[in-house]
Amino acid sequence: MPDQLTDKHSQMAKDSIQFLRGTFYRWTQLFPAVCPDLAKSVNVLAAGDLHIASFGTWRDEFGRLIWGVDDFDEAYPLPYTNDLVRLAVSAVIDTRAGDLTVGVKNACDVILDGYGESLKAGGRAFVLEERHKWLRTIALDHLDSLREFWKKIDALPTLRTEIPAAARKALEHMLPKPRAPYRIARRVAGTGGLGHPRYVAVFEWKGGQLAIEAKAAAPSACAWARPGASNAIYYERMLKCAVRCPDPFVRLTGRWIVHQLSPDASPIEIETMKGQENQDKLLHAMAWEAANVHLGTPRAVSRIKNDLRKRPANWLRAAVKDMTKKTIEDWKEWKLSRKSRH
Repeated sequence: MPDQLTDKHSQMAKDSIQFLRGTFYRWTQLFPAVCPDLAKSVNVLAAGDLHIASFGTWRDEFGRLIWGVDDFDEAYPLPYTNDLVRLAVSAVIDTRAGDLTVGVKNACDVILDGYGESLKAGGRAFVLEERHKWLRTIALDHLDSLREFWKKIDALPTLRTEIPAAARKALEHMLPKPRAPYRIARRVAGTGGLGHPRYVAVFEWKGGQLAIEAKAAAPSACAWARPGASNAIYYERMLKCAVRCPDPFVRLTGRWIVHQLSPDASPIEIETMKGQENQDKLLHAMAWEAANVHLGTPRAVSRIKNDLRKRPANWLRAAVKDMTKKTIEDWKEWKLSRKSRH
């Protein structure tokens, strides 16, 4: 997908937060080198590419609005510290860009507090009903209007060439029976995911429109960074193991992640929240949700708690400062090399 990769590189060149989100493969190399002690900490099935834009909403099988991590493309067995450091680094880099008001110390304290509280409680999914009314209000404000959502879907160009047989099979497996006529469209989304094929089946069913997407799944970049490591795709395992209310319309079919596109599935961007208190509250929730993910590896929980108790008070702060500095240096070097090639 040459055009998508060109767009991806253009986005990454704009600012360091887009660079961070688009280069998890580079993070997998840098983290063990910059934070060797943390890279040897307790392993869990981790989100991997966790950052402040990794969270969104969906509806569970009972129609309740749920919030949590909505992207497990890079799920892999990793030190639990990887997700915490990366989440904090993304907040700090966004702060430097002027979008957030949280500082390094504050972000790290909030994240450790939210993570620790979730571990102690055994985790709990974010069901936006009688609990978390503050987050429900924010979530509802961020949902696409039906008109705008379907306007975007209808504007997707119809694909005139044949799609991979496995992708069509994965899409048709999700379609309701009897199968309605559908058109296949192409969609571009995200920064890290640019370059990965996405095919959308758009169709009418029982008086309304529906859209189902098949996105190519691939092993985590961690497998690329570690010669001889497993090439397994951990997406579905993560959905089943983590503490969460799953989206019933998300599944892995062969090498394709299939899910429904819906106006109820929307990211909540922390940058849009006004004031440090509100941003801290959402960051705390993100850290709690990170623990929900790690609790999917139950045998590791007591070891994580012991590891956290033994670490100095400023361990996360020190790691975040080092990884933030290295990421920004990496971004500047990459921009220079890109400029020289053009």
